[in-house]
Amino acid sequence: MTKREPLRLAVVRDYRAEGWPSMDLCADQLLAHLPPEIAAQEVAPAFVRLFSYLPLAARIRLNGDRLLNRYLLLPGVVRRVARRVDFVHIVDHSYAHLVEVVGPGRAGVYCHDLDAFRCLLAPAEEPRPVWFRRLARRLLRGLQQAAVVFYNSRYTAEQLTAAGLVPAERLVHAPLGVAMEFTPVALGSIPLPVSTEGPYLLHVGSNIPRKRLDVLLEVYAAVRQRMPAVRLIQVGGPWPPNLRELLERLNIVAGVTQVRGLSRAQLAELYRKAKAVLVPSASEGFGLPVIEALACGTPVVASDIPSLREAGGAAVLYCPVGDVAAWTETVLQLLRDPCVVPPREIRLRQAAAFSWARHARIIADTYLHLTR
Repeated sequence: MTKREPLRLAVVRDYRAEGWPSMDLCADQLLAHLPPEIAAQEVAPAFVRLFSYLPLAARIRLNGDRLLNRYLLLPGVVRRVARRVDFVHIVDHSYAHLVEVVGPGRAGVYCHDLDAFRCLLAPAEEPRPVWFRRLARRLLRGLQQAAVVFYNSRYTAEQLTAAGLVPAERLVHAPLGVAMEFTPVALGSIPLPVSTEGPYLLHVGSNIPRKRLDVLLEVYAAVRQRMPAVRLIQVGGPWPPNLRELLERLNIVAGVTQVRGLSRAQLAELYRKAKAVLVPSASEGFGLPVIEALACGTPVVASDIPSLREAGGAAVLYCPVGDVAAWTETVLQLLRDPCVVPPREIRLRQAAAFSWARHARIIADTYLHLTR
């Protein structure tokens, strides 16, 4: 019997220069865990900086370079790569416009959430300028032309089908996983750029509005009034003007430390040493910090929303979205009596259900099936 040649799969990742650690993680873990039946080619061209050197506002420079690279330069690269492979896998749905240059039936997209399409689905709730909506339509058109759309949680799938964006038969559930660094015990000494002396609460995530960092800060301020020794470490940032003002108004600047640019080993160490990880998001596609924290054995308090329930199961304490009083009381109870949280073995068992190897296996099998 003739040995079958490996399937040639191009994996298009986000530009690292854009600074999306979760998307970098997804690409790194997929490439590291794809099985031998897949011959993977990473698509990661250099990020060209043009606007960065112009005398413009920082946000305009960054967005200008993003548009240049994503929409003008990258399509040509992907078009050339697509001629040499069987399928193209796009790790992030905010690059879904690239499906249009691949060719029919040969591209798949991983959809993490519906944020990129919110201005089209609920324009009154999320008004955007005309140019932004045009880009969103292009992304949506690419997503809808994909041969397969992978998703992270049942909640994301329900949103996609309820909005009529993607038919159920083209959806494939490929949950995210826990990287090897996230363990209850560190394998060695891990230096950190921030002090972990004394008790601290931890939040990991960007500063986009749905993450509800305003709630995070208000809860921390209320906790600090009762337990002044407790600090807050936030991994992400930087603080936008409205949150900087809130920090000042709540008089908690001295108790809050923000850090970014951590390695996965450093992030895992912060998880391990935290008294609790707080995830107050109003919406999420999945909830990667939930399973990473649980894998480190750390208690988690999260918003009571479907995607975070799916990630955390019975291993997490849940609070109503935006209810500062309920959050404050729950966090105080946890700090005073750690026994109020689900036992450590339950936390570790919940995290163990999520595997990057399984994630990669599902994606690989899906493309292999499309060749039959």
